[in-house]
Amino acid sequence: MPEVDTRPEGTDSTDSDEPKVFHYVRKEKIAESAVMGTHVVALCGEVFPVTKSPKPGSPVCPACKEIYQGLKPGPGGE
Repeated sequence: MPEVDTRPEGTDSTDSDEPKVFHYVRKEKIAESAVMGTHVVALCGEVFPVTKSPKPGSPVCPACKEIYQGLKPGPGGE
């Protein structure tokens, strides 16, 4: 996957409406999903609308994390 720009986003809600894990998705799709309610596709393939933002230390989807760590750095070393 060339030059994927991602950040974690939540899904897999629990009874408390807090996500169980956060997934990596394309940054440019996050605002659109949050405002318009469109769905995003995580690196692991899960499809969901963005409803929550991660806080430091939030659990990350193991599949997304493995894929993200295997990606080549994008422009600017990110």
